[in-house]
Amino acid sequence: MAIKDNIKPTRSELLELKKKIVLSQSGHKLLKMKRDGLILEFFEIMEKARNARSELMKSYDDATTKIAIARAVEGVVAVRSAAFSLTEKPEINLESKNVMGVIVPKIESSGVQKPILNRGYGIINTSARIDEAAQGYERLVEQIIISAEIESAMKKLLDDIEKTKRRVNALEFKVIPEQLEAEQFIKLRLEEMERENTFRLKKIKD
Repeated sequence: MAIKDNIKPTRSELLELKKKIVLSQSGHKLLKMKRDGLILEFFEIMEKARNARSELMKSYDDATTKIAIARAVEGVVAVRSAAFSLTEKPEINLESKNVMGVIVPKIESSGVQKPILNRGYGIINTSARIDEAAQGYERLVEQIIISAEIESAMKKLLDDIEKTKRRVNALEFKVIPEQLEAEQFIKLRLEEMERENTFRLKKIKD
C-alpha cells in the first residue's frame, strides 16, 4: 500500500521522534523498576500487617476479658470511676516517611502505658483486677496505633502501585508502539520521497 503523498516528514522530525522513543523506553524501564520495588515493599508491609492484626485481636480479647472480670469483681461503678479518674492523656504525633518515593504516615505515641501511680485512681480502694484491665486496654491502644500506621502505609503503597502499573501499561502497550509505528512510517515516507526525487532528477537530466 502506497504511503500518502501529502505527508512530507523531515529528517529533523525523525530525529526528534527517536529522542522521544528513547525517553519513553527509559521512563518505561524506570517505572517498571519502581513498580517492582513497590510490590516487594508492599509484601513486606503486608506480612507486618498480618502480625499486627493478630496481635491486635489478642490484645482486644485480653482487654475485654480483663474488663469483664473487673466489672464482675469490683462492679461497673468502680470500674467507671477508675476510668474517669485518668488525668494524663497519651500523646500522638503524626509524621511522614518516604518509602520508594511514596509518602506514608509515621505515627508515634507516648504515655499510653502508664505506671500504676500515674493512672489517676487510688490504689488503696481498687483491686489488682482494675490494674490488669487498665494495663490490658493500654496495650490495646498501643496495638491500634501500630496497626493504623501499617494499614495506612499499605493503602498508600497499593494506590501508588496501581498508578505506576497504569503508567507502565500505557507506555508499553500504547505510547511506545505508536511512536515506533510513527518512526517506521516516517522512515518509509522519507525513502519514498528520496526515490521520487531521484526519479525526477533522472528525468530532468534526460
